[in-house]
Amino acid sequence: MTVTTDEATLRRDLAAAYRLAALFGWDDTLYTHFSARLPSIGGEDDGEERFLINPFGKMFDEVCASDLLVVDMQGRVVSGGADYNVAGFTVHSAVHMGGQHAHCVIHTHTLAGMAVAACDGGLLQLNQISTEFYGRVGVHAYEGVAFDLGERARIQQALGNNIALILRHHGLLSVGVTVADAFCIMYYLNRACEIQMAASQMAATAGPVSAMPAHLSQHACEQLQSVEHERQILWQAWLRKLDRIDPSYRN
Repeated sequence: MTVTTDEATLRRDLAAAYRLAALFGWDDTLYTHFSARLPSIGGEDDGEERFLINPFGKMFDEVCASDLLVVDMQGRVVSGGADYNVAGFTVHSAVHMGGQHAHCVIHTHTLAGMAVAACDGGLLQLNQISTEFYGRVGVHAYEGVAFDLGERARIQQALGNNIALILRHHGLLSVGVTVADAFCIMYYLNRACEIQMAASQMAATAGPVSAMPAHLSQHACEQLQSVEHERQILWQAWLRKLDRIDPSYRN
């Protein structure tokens, strides 16, 4: 996908992601965060890196485009006049500093995501939806609440070139070159976790859970990568849905 460089569009899309997350039941009161990298001031190589993130204290269903803070990689609020969550800054700045494919970062604490994050086996290959993530999800060990900036290097290493990250005993994280990309990845990653949780609950009465053979997971993963351009079509449909329900996210 083409990287969006217009700040107004990035603000609109990121605010839409917060509203959609609330609609889907992904919010965790004031916690978890989504962010989007802004174009560097002074050039890509030596410019000042900044990103948009939500102000602490706003519920997801309240977030508007104008509410989003601009924060630099040292933790300074460049624009916005509000505070952010410190642990959220650690996680998001780590990803933005570490990967050029991570222009948007979505981090959630959903029930299904946290359940899978607590399992030694991680995400299992149980359904066509989970095959999109075959060999494409990193794992980051839990180190406590992310107040220590030293953790950033380890988050970067765990993510690598993957499209998603399981934060052990914590939750899920997805990345993308656009907000649409990262949000769609999280939607299906969370759905895969929901399927896994449901299957494990059924195992007592329906028999053992059966994972797909590796060669089928790999084949389906390659097939799904060939249609990833369709994420933008889905994103536009979600924006239309939001506009019908409450277009105030654009403000």
